[in-house]
Amino acid sequence: MSDLVWISGASGGIGAALAAGVPFAGARVIDLSRRGGTVEHFKVDLADPGEWARVEEHFAAEAAGFQGERIVFVHNAGTIVPIGPAESADSEAYTRAVLLNSAAPQVLGRAFLRATAGLDCERHLVMLSSGAAKTAYPGWSHYNAGKAALEHWVRTAGAEQALKSESGERVCRVIAVAPGVVDTAMQDDIRAVDEQAFPAVERFRELKRTGTLVTPEQAARGIWSLLDRPLENGAVLDLRDLPA
Repeated sequence: MSDLVWISGASGGIGAALAAGVPFAGARVIDLSRRGGTVEHFKVDLADPGEWARVEEHFAAEAAGFQGERIVFVHNAGTIVPIGPAESADSEAYTRAVLLNSAAPQVLGRAFLRATAGLDCERHLVMLSSGAAKTAYPGWSHYNAGKAALEHWVRTAGAEQALKSESGERVCRVIAVAPGVVDTAMQDDIRAVDEQAFPAVERFRELKRTGTLVTPEQAARGIWSLLDRPLENGAVLDLRDLPA
């Protein structure tokens, strides 16, 4: 095995497309999720802080003695629900969303960096973001804030890795990427709510009607292509802005 790849949330949507489209022949691919998909499955609820230590231990155990060419973690897991004004959201559901969208990326990203720090191979940490990191969509408070936090964590962690590289150390490249509006179950959830919960809902319904949503497979291909691009550590990107 020359490549080891973790993908969180690979049971469906972009995550499943990423798992199906891994561009490294013979790679071992592990899905971190509750349900599991078509690849090797590490069952975990990433919205539960009590489960994060298990993932860190898993990263450390699998990375120990790794002799392959490349090791990758793509953090894709996230949630858009509950949708609606923060003040009216269910407390338990809202708390889980905040933990999954804001805290889990930082905790798991740190765990991956620590577990792989001693490896002399190519290392990549890719965090999936969204245009919501920069646009304050009413009804998406936890999602907007989570993606903004993720992006700034990437900028900071990437800057830390860049400082290490100045001393000649082999470092991990840390980037964040927004894939555009992708035709997944998350979009089904968005279109199902009314304008009181999400005032911009009609825009997303129109994207579906006009067939202008990106497919998960298109998004996955774009994300995987980033590993071959000369990107700065800590780069925050939108696939829609990149040249073909």
